Amino acid sequence: MGTSAELGPTRDITLPGGRIRYHETGDGATVVFVHGLLVNADVWRKVVPAMAAAGYRCLTPDWPLGAHSIPVPEADLTPAGVADLVADFLAELDLDDVTVVANDTGGAITQVLLTRRPQRIGRVVLASVDCYEAFLPQPFTMLSALARIPGSLRPMTEALRLRALHRLPMVLGWVAKYPVPPHITDSYLLPSRRSAAIRRDLRRFLRAARRRVTLEAATRFGSVDIPVLVVWAREEKLFPIRLAERLVRDLPRASLEFVDDSYTFLPEDQPELLTAKILEFTRMHATS
Repeated sequence: MGTSAELGPTRDITLPGGRIRYHETGDGATVVFVHGLLVNADVWRKVVPAMAAAGYRCLTPDWPLGAHSIPVPEADLTPAGVADLVADFLAELDLDDVTVVANDTGGAITQVLLTRRPQRIGRVVLASVDCYEAFLPQPFTMLSALARIPGSLRPMTEALRLRALHRLPMVLGWVAKYPVPPHITDSYLLPSRRSAAIRRDLRRFLRAARRRVTLEAATRFGSVDIPVLVVWAREEKLFPIRLAERLVRDLPRASLEFVDDSYTFLPEDQPELLTAKILEFTRMHATS
């Protein structure tokens, strides 16, 4: 699970789909973070402290996307099911007017959430995210195919013991421009290596991660009456800039900002720039 002290103390919450572990720090308007595939709350460790210092309550869950520590065997781990977990998390904590900040695969989940159960959400930040035909993007589409072969994920997780492989395009090479510290990559990769139950959760999500999910969500973007900030890495390897421009055209209240010197993991490569854009956006769309 996310282990960075910067994220604040850990808490557990029981939702209809299972138990979720999350970090909490700060006071004020609530920001909930949604990470992507095979990472956890640690991806936000450089963003949360500045957000909390600026007067926000930051909640960073470990969503069941393969780097979580608590298996959820009874949960629906389709993208819609994970979106419902996010909505149930907001409901269980009785949160309203929430800012949801999503990255990578978490953006696909958030798009489903926006078109499925948006009631408690006040504003959204989509920071270099899966969308439209890019869910999952190349070269990660092969993970979905791999998940359909029984027993196939275990050899993959074992192979990733070799740190030299971590800079390959389909590991971290095309998502993080700069090296991720070893203790953070361990936080991401050890859960699926050590636990068959976590691998089963991961397999269930991967088998359902299809482009038709995001394409269907996009057909309902016209009804999303929520401010959305689309922040995109100008050097994106996975998600072409045309996808960001398409999101802004299709979402009625969306705006677009770019970040230089970064790949998909904006909170890893350029956390200060990302945080500044989130803060400007939340202040612009604050409710009195």
